[in-house]
Amino acid sequence: MDILPYGRHQLDDDDIAAVVDVLKNGALTCGPQVEEFERAFAAKVCAKEAIVCSNGTAALHMAALTVGLGAGDIAIVPTLTFLSTANAVRMTGADVVFADVDPETGLLTGETLRDAYARTGTRVKAVLPVHLNGQCADMEEISRIAAEHNSQIITDCCHALGAEYYSGGAPGDGKFETLACFSLHPVKSIAMGEGGFVTTNNSEYAARIRHLRGHDMKRNAADWILDDMAFDQQGGANPWFYEMHELAYNYRATDMQCALGHSQLKKLDQFVARRREIAALYDTALKSLGNKLRPVAKTSLAASAWHLYPVLIDFAALGLERGPFMRELMAKGVGSQVHYIPVSSQPYYRDLYGQQAFAGAEAYYQRVLSLPIFPAMTDSDVLRVVAALETLLN
Repeated sequence: MDILPYGRHQLDDDDIAAVVDVLKNGALTCGPQVEEFERAFAAKVCAKEAIVCSNGTAALHMAALTVGLGAGDIAIVPTLTFLSTANAVRMTGADVVFADVDPETGLLTGETLRDAYARTGTRVKAVLPVHLNGQCADMEEISRIAAEHNSQIITDCCHALGAEYYSGGAPGDGKFETLACFSLHPVKSIAMGEGGFVTTNNSEYAARIRHLRGHDMKRNAADWILDDMAFDQQGGANPWFYEMHELAYNYRATDMQCALGHSQLKKLDQFVARRREIAALYDTALKSLGNKLRPVAKTSLAASAWHLYPVLIDFAALGLERGPFMRELMAKGVGSQVHYIPVSSQPYYRDLYGQQAFAGAEAYYQRVLSLPIFPAMTDSDVLRVVAALETLLN
């Protein structure tokens, strides 16, 4: 039986050819594909700068370091997100204050952000809003609140590549944030294997991230401070020389990954268009299930990229357990997933901050189930998913 996973990348012959061309003719890493992809990505999201890196977690970590997060600092993160949003803060030594979310969308709101600020009792250096499932948080309201507290914004856009604000612009264009982070994992809007991006309109921040990405190796003579080692007796720069001024990381992406990502980026619009068609078909077909299941509430802020198609099922009211329900769906050839377990409930964070209660996140988590959505799905695949749900729920 053909299993429909909750997400799947789509690779075409042109994607494979782009990677093969690098393997045959190009530099495998630190070559021209990196800069070409960065320019194309920046243009696509309308940001001045885009820095590619090894994965979305690396993007978030470098962004957190770039705004100066460190020991003694605080950042607010919605508890309903993937582990990396909070972990990137902790990797700098800063502390996380978790915020609740809307129980119908899973998104950070102005109200839940204000509540998180009220619980800090001190200055918050950064806020990390998360665009979830392809839908966008209310960035206008969030940015207004963050500005009141002199907090910088790092937006987790890992689900939102291809989304568009109805007011104009797109996630990552810098309209509402200092830095934005993307993931190009295989189940995201486009794939480069593993990969990520940081976008910004701040050229100084972009330069710092590029240094953080490569061990802080400074090869530009204007940055050097060890004149006795850096220059010869005639004042010429020694061609082998570089300096490292701070501890940094190897978060580079390869030319092979960038060739794949660049090829995929050219198809982003068609991929997102197909995801929207599938979401609309689900919206219509799922009405047959009445009040037993409903799609996650739609926001009025942006056109979703539909990275995921989540539905809410009151399993307790229906006398069902989600685990067995998912296994029965799988037996019918339908994969599903839960996005996400509230990060604040993870043992690491419980040990660190104690057990915390977030009513909105818990209500969302207890009911949510992500159904299959990816560009190669057919209309009949969608109807097959709905038929399996009908059988189990009825």
